[in-house]
Amino acid sequence: MEERWTPGDLEALRAAAALLEGRSFAMTLAARVGMPVESLMRLMPENAQHSIGTAVNRALEQCLKAALQFGDGHSTAAKRRGHTLATAATGAVGGFFGLPGLVFELPVTTTIMLYSIAEIARSQGEDLSDPNAALACLEVLALGPEGVPGGTGALESAYYATRAALAQVTREAASYLAQKGAVKEGAPVLLSFVAKIAARFGLEVSEKAAAQLIPVAGAAGGLALNVLFTRHFQRLAEGHFIVRRLERTYGADSVRQAYSAVSAVPVSVPV
Repeated sequence: MEERWTPGDLEALRAAAALLEGRSFAMTLAARVGMPVESLMRLMPENAQHSIGTAVNRALEQCLKAALQFGDGHSTAAKRRGHTLATAATGAVGGFFGLPGLVFELPVTTTIMLYSIAEIARSQGEDLSDPNAALACLEVLALGPEGVPGGTGALESAYYATRAALAQVTREAASYLAQKGAVKEGAPVLLSFVAKIAARFGLEVSEKAAAQLIPVAGAAGGLALNVLFTRHFQRLAEGHFIVRRLERTYGADSVRQAYSAVSAVPVSVPV
């Protein structure tokens, strides 16, 4: 028998939808620096994308290893604030050295940010010893209301479209990790999973890197941008793990339908 939705859970889902379908990082960035992201991207040196791609891949490979070592822990708001401050400090260092510093700073920043995401996951009842839950932390880095290639339009739920795009590689990676229990360098299923995350996460890293090139950059600019970056993904994590908690109670189909209703966004259903 299907569980009856409580008013509190419907309100939680409404809050999750607002977090997941709200302002993109690009919009937040443009409001902060007073310049459209398209203009920021034109400031990027031609060879910058290679450096960013290298930094993103290193960061995600490191995060994948970290995700399997979360273990048991207790989520606290103080820990989340500590992670935000830590990423601010790494951003200051990266900002001081400019774009070349990104290659060294991003893996540290992203790993710290992932631990913050893990704390949010635990607060919503996730068992991070389960590979599915651990990989869901990494999925957060691919979320956001930016729109999804191949989507049916601006009104499509970017959140559910992204989850559908990641579903197969996530299942395969989780199955592999459940059997092997460890990350093996070069495993095709893990490379596919990381590549899917990198394709989305790399866009937002590029936007942040471009913003660091304008006059407000330097150490102070890098610090502020990393705070924005971390808070953006913390908000997405809050929404994502609320949805996953409700799915454990009401079932994925029921939550997807209710999400569409509370957000007034047509939700794409995976085939």
